[in-house]
Amino acid sequence: TESKMPNNSSKSRPPNENNDNNNPDANNKDITPLLQGWDYEAGAINVRKVAGLDGREKLQMRLDLGLLQMELTGRPDGHRPHGHESFLDYFEQLLADHQKQTSSQDGFTLTTDQCQDLREEAVMYYHRYLSLFILGDYPGVVRDTARQLRVLDLCSNHAAEEHDRLILEQYRPYIIMMNTRASASLQFKDELFHKALTTVTDGLDQIREFFIRFGQQEAFDKSNEVKILKRFARDIRRKLPVDPLDKLQNKLTRAVKREDYEEAARLRDEIESKRHQRENSDA
Repeated sequence: TESKMPNNSSKSRPPNENNDNNNPDANNKDITPLLQGWDYEAGAINVRKVAGLDGREKLQMRLDLGLLQMELTGRPDGHRPHGHESFLDYFEQLLADHQKQTSSQDGFTLTTDQCQDLREEAVMYYHRYLSLFILGDYPGVVRDTARQLRVLDLCSNHAAEEHDRLILEQYRPYIIMMNTRASASLQFKDELFHKALTTVTDGLDQIREFFIRFGQQEAFDKSNEVKILKRFARDIRRKLPVDPLDKLQNKLTRAVKREDYEEAARLRDEIESKRHQRENSDA
């Protein structure tokens, strides 16, 4: 029999006035003092970390008409749906319970309202990981983008309606790109250049697989996400030590180009000798 989760769509809530009883500034809701000295710049992403009244750091993003404030961990708005960190965690727990009871994920579905909850929640995490990237907090970006990919997978695999299964997929290349940039940036910072290059290559492969899956192979090279990662890969390669054989090969190419055949013959002999030495040492 088909099993569906209960419909627990989030609803908007009025502000809780009772929380202001012990606040001497309860009647002053003007945020102007918070924005003084922090002007909005069109086209720029302005973010900062501030100390919260609860003793925890908060993340703020400047908007044209004010700001967004987010928690640095957990759900960005600080809510805990159904006692879980997020709707994603709640639905994943329901999926795990279903699988434990039935020994299968078959029959587990997400309603349209539940998918809408996940999409609205994902917007909050998008604002946060974008802000964290600007601040160079790459571990936070890796965490939040990996989480976003779980949202896409959950909806793709379990949404009851085709629209809900597909609507988020358009963002997969972007999320993969941001996750890859953050992961490789951490490795780049630690001077693990070979690992960073491998990470970028893996990210490009994932994006290529996405376009192949949707029959859009020709869109790969035109993708902005691909262009960004290829540019990053070039920056990483500049940090890699030059292979002596590659250096000699470049010299050989230049010698042939200027028709210095005596030098070209010498370089060919040297390249052949070094290749032979390398093969013997690897044997």
